[in-house]
Order: sequence, then C-alpha cells, then structure tokens
Amino acid sequence: MGDNYHRGEMEIAEQAATFDGFVGLTKWGSLTLATGLLFLVLVFCAHAGLFQACGAAAVVAVAGTLLLREKKSAAH
Repeated sequence: MGDNYHRGEMEIAEQAATFDGFVGLTKWGSLTLATGLLFLVLVFCAHAGLFQACGAAAVVAVAGTLLLREKKSAAH
C-alpha cells in the first residue's frame, strides 16, 4: 500500500481552496469584529456620540479594507 504513494503527485486544489477560504473568513471576520467592537466601545464606554463612533468605525473599516484586500501577485 505504501508503494503507491508518490510525493507531489496528488491533486490539492480542494485543500488549497479550503485554506484560502479559511484565511479569507478569518481576515474579514476579524476586521468586522474590530470595527463593531470599536463602535460599541465608543458609543457606550467613551460616550463619544453616535456620529463620532460611526465615523471612527468607518475609518477603521475603510483602512482595514485597503490593507487586507488581495494584492496582485507577480506572475511566476
């Protein structure tokens, strides 16, 4: 049975897609949680007001989106 295994010949497209999905979900989920938490902290704990909290959360969301988006990779 072990004789049939040849390193590097297995199709890994499904594993790669699952890993990419997990990384994407973790990345964007973290940004969503951070933005929501910032909004709630500013509204309820810092008494910053609704508009200031929305503005700060929007800045974090836009900055996070710009930083976390997929970069074009160089062709190999």
